[in-house]
Amino acid sequence: MNNCITVTTKVKGTINKVWDCWTNPEHIIHWNFASDDWHCPSAKNDLRVDGKFSYTMSAKDGSMSFDLEGIYTSVIIHQKIELTLADDRKVNVTFNQNVDYIEIVETFEPENVHSHEQQQFGWQCILDNFKKHTENI
Repeated sequence: MNNCITVTTKVKGTINKVWDCWTNPEHIIHWNFASDDWHCPSAKNDLRVDGKFSYTMSAKDGSMSFDLEGIYTSVIIHQKIELTLADDRKVNVTFNQNVDYIEIVETFEPENVHSHEQQQFGWQCILDNFKKHTENI
């Protein structure tokens, strides 16, 4: 993976809770957006090698919406997820267990529309929403 961007967070909680919040559509819809004026009204997730996922991300005012879709290429329960997005970009997510927290490291190939800084900021905001959701349930 060339020219990749990495975002990270540390989430307090068990690996079971963190994994469930990351992979269960009932949780994904509560954190998978970058700002409060957006939401994730729909999430589908078939977490297995060759399984597909689709997350709808929409502006709350209805002005914009898109689906983030892809296919899983590797799934190691409680450790690592690798996937390929519909536009052929690769994403790797690792879950590193520590005594007091789970460190999540997400590395992705950038797209060519937005700057690296914008993409890093947006993906980090989504990861921060994940941390907030997971620690508050």
